[in-house]
Amino acid sequence: MQIIISPAKKMKVDVDSFAPEGLPIFLAETERLKTTLQGMTPEALQALWRCNDAIARQNVERLESMDLRCRLTPAILSYEGIQYQYMAPGVFTEEQLQYIREHLRILSGFYGILRPFDGVTPYRLEMQARLSVDGCRDLYAFWGGKLAEHLTKETDCVLNLASKEYSRSVEPWLPPSVRFITCIFGELQGEKVVEKGTMCKMARGQMVRWLAANHIEEPEAVRNFAELDYQFSPEHSGDTTYTFIKGGA
Repeated sequence: MQIIISPAKKMKVDVDSFAPEGLPIFLAETERLKTTLQGMTPEALQALWRCNDAIARQNVERLESMDLRCRLTPAILSYEGIQYQYMAPGVFTEEQLQYIREHLRILSGFYGILRPFDGVTPYRLEMQARLSVDGCRDLYAFWGGKLAEHLTKETDCVLNLASKEYSRSVEPWLPPSVRFITCIFGELQGEKVVEKGTMCKMARGQMVRWLAANHIEEPEAVRNFAELDYQFSPEHSGDTTYTFIKGGA
């Protein structure tokens, strides 16, 4: 079983906690994206990133001095979003670190797919960004089936804890032989399950922590997750979706 998660926009440099264990798998493609971004004007980059002036300036400066091979941070420590705060990988035990080393993969518009201890540098490029590269209309076309093909070599079951923006880069290209299970975290409003962005990010991070702490290997065992007041709901779940209801079903 391989677990896929989304990255976060906010990133940091941490070269002190522990060293990266390697470079990203698709570094050649990342180099191509970097070259394309460096050829754009600051105004075009800000429009692509859809951010304010301060964030645009910071990321333009990052691009100007970007080195994909030096002063790298392990991917799992480089992201600072809510999901990663609840995951709290910085205080994982060695056993938990080994678990995510084997089972966790981070999807990225810039790097494609990352193992937790691949070395990365701060960047800004969401998967849904409308960046045309090498005749491809956007990043979904640029990455194509590469990410799914790589996952297929590693597993026959993908546990999807990524947002739709990122799972779209994998799911359409997976062969029928690979099971794809999406976890849904929501609240019941009448008969409808409603997902809320911040709560979903918290739950995804907490689930990664729980999976690692309990060394979950089989997808069926994921249904035992019962943290942050979530409970698995059989009546709202199926073969391809595991739904967890806040406050119980």
